[in-house]
Amino acid sequence: MGQGFQGLDPESAVSSTHEVTIGGKKVPYEATAGTHPVWDESGKPLATLFYTYYRRTDIADNTKRPLVISFNGGPGSASVWMHIAYTGPKLLQIDAEGNPIQPYGVKDNPHSILDVADIVYVDPVNTGYSRILDKDAKRSDFFGVNADIKYLAEWINSFVTRQNRWRSPKYLIGESYGTTRVSGLANQLQNSHWMYLNGVILVSPTNLGIDRSGPVSQALYLPYYAATAWYHKALSQDLLAKDLEEILPEVENFTINELLPAMAMGGFLDPAKKKSLAATMSKYSGLSEEVLLQHNLAVPTSFFWKELLRDRGLTVGRLDSRYRGIDRQDAGERYDYDPALTAWNHAFAPAINYYLRQELKFKTDFQYNLFGPVNPWDRSNDRTGENLRQAMAQNPYLHVMIQSGYFDGGTDYFNAKYSMWQLDPSGKLKDRLEFKAYRSGHMMYLRDEDLATSNQHIRDFIKKSLPPAGTPAKY
Repeated sequence: MGQGFQGLDPESAVSSTHEVTIGGKKVPYEATAGTHPVWDESGKPLATLFYTYYRRTDIADNTKRPLVISFNGGPGSASVWMHIAYTGPKLLQIDAEGNPIQPYGVKDNPHSILDVADIVYVDPVNTGYSRILDKDAKRSDFFGVNADIKYLAEWINSFVTRQNRWRSPKYLIGESYGTTRVSGLANQLQNSHWMYLNGVILVSPTNLGIDRSGPVSQALYLPYYAATAWYHKALSQDLLAKDLEEILPEVENFTINELLPAMAMGGFLDPAKKKSLAATMSKYSGLSEEVLLQHNLAVPTSFFWKELLRDRGLTVGRLDSRYRGIDRQDAGERYDYDPALTAWNHAFAPAINYYLRQELKFKTDFQYNLFGPVNPWDRSNDRTGENLRQAMAQNPYLHVMIQSGYFDGGTDYFNAKYSMWQLDPSGKLKDRLEFKAYRSGHMMYLRDEDLATSNQHIRDFIKKSLPPAGTPAKY
């Protein structure tokens, strides 16, 4: 591999052929790991992005073959997470609930969506093996909500052109901050590159620039608290006797119809009403009435992760609250570390380094950045939710699916549902919006049962959003 500014070729590719069994049927495919440039206006490579592209090889005509373009989040996170744990043909070796096991490595993924779509996993600048090549390039051209969307849209345009995929139905999938990215990309691709999509999949979505400050923000976490407390058996026996999905509609109804209007009263809320609300919130959250009243009913998530199992000497995870941790001391306002994230890093880092180098034969001495240096990140002017609404309004073909884990405290499921409600105030697009929830966390696919279900939901979504031949895109 030749030497660029950072020791990587701006353009490179190594391909190999493989086979995976999905749903009992053999699927032959080509895997290409490579780098593809980001150019300036004069055609000079500013950076190079590392990608892994999977193409089913027994399909002669790709004009009807969907292409899924996959991003993770951070910002500053590589595409490794969904690549080797969710939709791709290879699967991280972990236990049935997502915990690390040895020996590290990968195995075939019998639930991959490669049977119905080709997939490219993209690492934005400074993540994975992607690097800035031009020492004079401005970091602000890459590291910000809108800068990120702009250069990645240009990259996608050139990649699709080079791979002859313009006629293929196209989909974007993003996880966490990747949902901010793909929501903005849907509109940018459509309006700046004339590339229209069939679908956008939002996995564990961010707030997408949709305002929810004040009482709304404070109230919306209660259903997540209830789900976590139910999982850890921190609720009363009468609630534990019920299934999770029996309890949550009850908590959601209380949150929207009672808690949120009451919190809008602030310090003028009637004291008796406040005490009554604290009692109900205690019942649902596993927190004491005293703690809730001390926080004026607005308990921060950081305190919840420390407090819920304090009497057991344990903390709960942020990104997946099924995981438990141990702190230096039980006292304090927040945990020492996120036990979910440390478990994931433990499993993913050795697996992706082994897989790319030894199975896909992409040779480099550079570190694969699970999380790369992308700060300072410009978060101003985030209108990505509105960007996505606009793209949907302009494109009658465009469908959107949201996938969330009940135990995700980083981008909780009820805030995701709220975003879906607010995405289209008119209600005219709601027949093209759908929401799916799972009994796991931020990476719902790490749990065996949810891996199968969530991939099937993507497969169904792709099939449903492919219009019959000759169907006009019109209202």
